Order: sequence, then structure tokens, then C-alpha cells
Amino acid sequence: MRDTWSSEFDNQANQMWMARAQEVLPGGVNSPVRAFRAVGGSPIFVARAEGAYLHGVDGRRYIDYVGSWGPMILGHAAPEVVRAVQEAMTRGSSYGAPTSAEVEYAELITQLVPSIEMLRMTSSGTEAVMGALRVARGFTGRDLIVKFEGCYHGGADYLLVQAGSGLATFGVPTSAGVPAAIGGTTLVLPFNDLEAARALFAQRGKEIAALILEPVVGNMGVVPPEPGFLEGLRAITEEHGSLLVFDEVMTGFRVALGGAQALYGVTPDLSCFGKIVGGGLPVGVYGGRREIMQKVAPLGPVYQAGTLSGNPLAVAAGRATLEALRAPGVYEVLEQRSARLEAGLREVSKRCRVPVTLQRVGSMITPFFAAGPIRTWTDADRADRAAFGKWHAAMIHEGVHWPPAQFEAGFVSLAHTEAILDATIDAAGHAFAKV
Repeated sequence: MRDTWSSEFDNQANQMWMARAQEVLPGGVNSPVRAFRAVGGSPIFVARAEGAYLHGVDGRRYIDYVGSWGPMILGHAAPEVVRAVQEAMTRGSSYGAPTSAEVEYAELITQLVPSIEMLRMTSSGTEAVMGALRVARGFTGRDLIVKFEGCYHGGADYLLVQAGSGLATFGVPTSAGVPAAIGGTTLVLPFNDLEAARALFAQRGKEIAALILEPVVGNMGVVPPEPGFLEGLRAITEEHGSLLVFDEVMTGFRVALGGAQALYGVTPDLSCFGKIVGGGLPVGVYGGRREIMQKVAPLGPVYQAGTLSGNPLAVAAGRATLEALRAPGVYEVLEQRSARLEAGLREVSKRCRVPVTLQRVGSMITPFFAAGPIRTWTDADRADRAAFGKWHAAMIHEGVHWPPAQFEAGFVSLAHTEAILDATIDAAGHAFAKV
């Protein structure tokens, strides 16, 4: 499994770049979880990537399960995506004007996601969520938003309340710099607790504009919805005239071609997409029923804009990715390979007598160092972070780049062949033995 390498040289290379980065970037990174604070050590600085591999500045090659936090479902530098971006670049990188390509791309998304009749493009998943919730408030004339503990919906002030992902990693229930008055517009419920949702809406339903959730949580680790949970939320929001918003920035085109809503057969009023729909370039999309989206300017009074929205490079990359995912048998292959990884990790963890709960939906997977099942943030919070940190460090030593936090999902791509998966399982066995 291991390439020939020098631990001392590797540490020096990554530590040198981290020292330089810390002089000009807060914590040395442009997104907190990348700093390895949750697992210790220095992050791997990447020189290039292809297929299922990252190549570090340290001269090593790593099997990658971060996948840019989900977008690289075809693998890094997928030839069809590279070609599409190169061709688009020859025509110019940004116009600040409409293009036929963005129209065709929007039409493709509406074909693949039937709940979306009209959409607006943005430059990030965070922007997509902000736009969706603004139009939900504008459409309903209500102010309150409901979210769930452990679900992360980007960096908007009013959503940094009991969020998952990096905030969970750092043990911060909310972010400094968020005024209490703004945070007070968001109500928080425990995930997978339908009775709590019913009680809240019975009390304050007339004030609630929208309920937003990750239909499969990926930001406290992979936590699927309990049977009937999504259906129950659909019924509750309809009863009280609130909008149901699915944040599919992570699950969209990851767990199924039409996202989690296609997998579970539940139709939201609004959906937010990112990551995969940009093919690795910055992009976001929010959309839903026509009558709701017609509230967005210039048709309606809800303002939202962005200079790089519908950027031709992101549109080209996203379209190439979605077209590749439409091919017959793609998701069957992803399921088969992801199941192989899950079974292998379960086997080697049991062999090493390390208590791990494996949770997976499609090609999203998390090994929780805790007894399961993991249904809520309270369950996830019991995970042994120190044990995960030891395992993660050992996986890096073995040449596997796993997400550097207990509360993040790992991602399998089409570039992860059976041989690569078997090598990963072998590496994981060595890593579990060191926990």
C-alpha cells in the first residue's frame, strides 16, 4: 500500500507550507476543517489530483475520499469535464450577460429534478440556501426559519445556530459575530424527531416561513432520515402553509440522479444544489415551484443577484458532469463500490475490535467511533474524537486521504476501482490496529 517515503521529509514539506499559510490566511486555510485541528498534525498540501488520487507537495500519492467535499463524483480531472471547461474558456470566462449555455443547463436540471420548475444560479451552496430562504420568506410573508441540530446550511448568520460540520468539530454551537436578534429568527429541532416538529408547528406554525434540512445529513457525519420522517415533515409544512426546503448541496446527484428527493420519493417546495452541479467549479442552484420562484427579481420583489452567477465555466463543468451521470448503470456501479467499501471497513474494524458504527447512503459514508445507530446530533456527539484522530493519522500514514473530522462524510467516486477500494480496506485495517 505504502509508497516509499520519508516521514521527516513529508512533515517538513507540509509544515513549511502551513507555516507560510498561517502568515497570510487565518489558521492557514480558507475553510476551517482543512486545518486538521480536529485530528492533529499538518494538513496535506495538494500539488495536483487525478482520478481517485491526490498528489501532495510532499511527493506522496494519496487515495482521496474527500473529493473536494463531494463534487468529484467522476473523479479528479475527469476528461469530459476538463474538455468542457477548456472549450468554454476559449470563448471567455465571464460575460455578465445571458448565455444560451446557462439556459440549456437550467433546462437539464429541470428535467432531472421534477420538483424544480424554475431556478436561479448562484456561485456557491451558501448563496443558494440564502436565496431559497429569502424567497420563502417573501412568498409566505413570514419571518421564522426552522432547521435541525447538526445540519449545516452554509455561512449565513441566521443559520449558524446548532450547525454541524466545522462548527460541530470545534464544539461551537453558534458563531461569534452573529447578533442575537438575527439568530433568534431561526428555531432548532432535533433531527429525526417528528413529534418535536409537530409540537413546534402547533405552537408557532403561523410564523414559520420554511423548514430546511439536509434530507440525508452529511455535516454531522452521514445520518439518514428515519422511515416516515421526511414524509411527516412534508405533511406538517403543508398543514401550516410553510415551505419545505431540501438542502441538497451535498446529496444532490450524489445519492441518486435526482437527489435525495428522488431516492425517498418526497417532493420539497424548494431545493438547493451545489458541489456536483458545478463539476468541481464554484456554483449553486436554488429552485422549485414556478409560483414561488416568480417572486424572485426581476419578476418579483425578492432581490438576489451575483456577477458570476451562471458563469460559463461552471455551467460547462456542471453540464458535462450531469450528462455523464445520466449514462445507464452509473449509480448501480457507485452503489456496488460503496457497499464494498462499507463491508470491508466493517470487517477490518471488527477484526481489530474497534467499536465503529458504519453509516452509508449511496456513495456517502462515515465511520462513527461510537455505538450506533446514529440518529441525532446527540448520538453523533458521543463519538470518540480522539480515537478517530488516531485512525485518521494512521490512514494518512497509509496513504489514504480521509475527511479530517469525525463529523464529515467520506465520498466514493466512479474513479475508485475495486482494486483501489481493496487497497483502502487493507490500509484501514492497519489504521484500526493503531487506535
